[in-house]
Amino acid sequence: MSGMLKTAFDKEEDGDVVIKGKPSPRPKDAATLILVRRDQTQPRVLMGKRAGTNAFMPDKYVFPGGRVDPHDGKALAWEELRPEVEAKLRLQSRRLPRSMALTAIRELFEETGLIMGRSAEMPDACPIGWEDFHRLDVVPNLAPLTFIGRAVTPPYRPRRFDARFFMAEAEEALIDERPPVDGAELSDLQWVTLADAMKLDLPSVTRFMLGEIAERLAKPQDAHRPPFLRWTRTGHQTDRL
Repeated sequence: MSGMLKTAFDKEEDGDVVIKGKPSPRPKDAATLILVRRDQTQPRVLMGKRAGTNAFMPDKYVFPGGRVDPHDGKALAWEELRPEVEAKLRLQSRRLPRSMALTAIRELFEETGLIMGRSAEMPDACPIGWEDFHRLDVVPNLAPLTFIGRAVTPPYRPRRFDARFFMAEAEEALIDERPPVDGAELSDLQWVTLADAMKLDLPSVTRFMLGEIAERLAKPQDAHRPPFLRWTRTGHQTDRL
């Protein structure tokens, strides 16, 4: 595990330039959603390529996700997070668990067009940033989400994120079978096997989380504790939450 963590944090990559002599920026809360499909012989995950113009991780293949918006926690939900998932998310966190889960669902919709929720007659008002989702008369569903890991960008990066990684079974979570649609933030969206995903140009933390997914899929009966990858005063560290 320590070797994998070193790979995840020590490489100078992802399109970021180290800024020397400046205070480290405070990490912004973010959420990532890993969808798994099981309709073929091998499980597949949804990944897309970030635009080359992005300042953070240009041209890298990633899972849908983005920064937590202050209004995300105000969105309605068909079902809330499972108690054990919420409890893990509350560890060492100031942010409400449902805010991060709702961010993952909103970002999935904005970046791929896929909808994780249930049909419902929605009220006229909705939180800022949820207008397009709301207009479809769909309410997000948090129950299928599993929290599988957390990673904080190293302090020497000019842009830092405190990202929570969620996983969900596509057949259970998505409202229908529509295909993902490329957008401004992610292109070349595709369902790929874990083996094929490892051949893509990935950020190291994404590669690390693919390993976590593989272990969960291979041993579903085991109790899997989400890894927490971060930096301390003594260097990089990983714990299990």
